[in-house]
Amino acid sequence: MQRLDIKFSKEIGSYDKFNAAQCFNCGTCTALCPMGINILPRILFRYVLMGMKDKLMENKDAIYSCLLCRMCEDNCPEGVRIAENIRVLRRYIGRHVYGL
Repeated sequence: MQRLDIKFSKEIGSYDKFNAAQCFNCGTCTALCPMGINILPRILFRYVLMGMKDKLMENKDAIYSCLLCRMCEDNCPEGVRIAENIRVLRRYIGRHVYGL
């Protein structure tokens, strides 16, 4: 059973630069990723928006595998700041998991 953590969702959503709610799941980011990362940005962002902290944490390696090259972001039709959103996730993980 998946546990939802609304506090987690609100905390990440409170960062000014996190704009994942604009994503409408078109898949452009996935098609353009030079790393071919298995987990999709849009899936990661859904986990955040829905408060699925445990699912997000299961994908820490994918979050840190992103090159932040912005190829996905430059072609996103909704202007989602994908690289900045990934940075926000890294900052959250660094603070709450690694105590940085």
